[in-house]
Amino acid sequence: MTGYAVATSESAAGTLTIEIKSVNSRFLDLQFRINDDLRALEPDLRSAIMAAITRGKVELRLSFGRKAATAGTQALNLPLLTELQRLQQEVGAHFPAAPTMSVAELLRWPGVIEEAQIGQESLQADVAALTATTVRAFVVSRQREGAALETMLTSRIEAMEVIVKRITPLIPQVVAAFQQKAVERMQDALGLACQGSNSALSRQDALERIRQEVILYGIRIDVAEELGRLSAHLTETRHILKKGGQVGKRLDFMMQELNREANTLGAKASVKELADASMELKLLIEQMREQVQNLE
Repeated sequence: MTGYAVATSESAAGTLTIEIKSVNSRFLDLQFRINDDLRALEPDLRSAIMAAITRGKVELRLSFGRKAATAGTQALNLPLLTELQRLQQEVGAHFPAAPTMSVAELLRWPGVIEEAQIGQESLQADVAALTATTVRAFVVSRQREGAALETMLTSRIEAMEVIVKRITPLIPQVVAAFQQKAVERMQDALGLACQGSNSALSRQDALERIRQEVILYGIRIDVAEELGRLSAHLTETRHILKKGGQVGKRLDFMMQELNREANTLGAKASVKELADASMELKLLIEQMREQVQNLE
């Protein structure tokens, strides 16, 4: 899910800034923007992020602004000066009239003046402390986003529960009505068949055949079990949301189960009310699925 946090701290060598932001993603995708002289700290930063979150496309920026040079923080690069002296002597041997470099020119030579080395252990400790602070703020921002998503998902669950409650009383009526129609149609069909047959079925045989066909047809259109499983899945989904924690993968599974039951309901729908309810359920489930994939 989305989140954002930024924190800054002052160290002995300069200013450290860490910025973390994320966008929705089904998996954890980490990207780092770090100064080259701090690249060695990336494994520690990666571990800190992975310990806190498991989903999202996360970008972390670590910048370091050195303090302005002060007395005692700069030194001459003696090996480089020695090399420059050697090269100048060689040039003088070939071109005696060539002027030598002045002190000012030497000091401006790239790399001649070095800044005092930053204590790596001290800097690593400063970065670790700032990372912990930033990650905590980042997690809090994602929790706020998660709370908003929970409200949305709960509203979809409530809407689906209303649909299930609305159509559940219709099932016995639908089955009974279609069984009655089936009996009437099959009686008519068997009656015609018996009239045109030399060996007509007995009345008892015809009634038994009608009874068997009606039972099979009733089983095919009865969606009471599907509605019962839908209700159970919705209850479990609500329970997962209330429990909190890392719920993304569990909710992914519940969306699959809900969608399976909604599809079966649509396939077995024998009246417009059930077909419409199946479409409404699948629309709500799809809305939930898009958001569930972004939850931790």
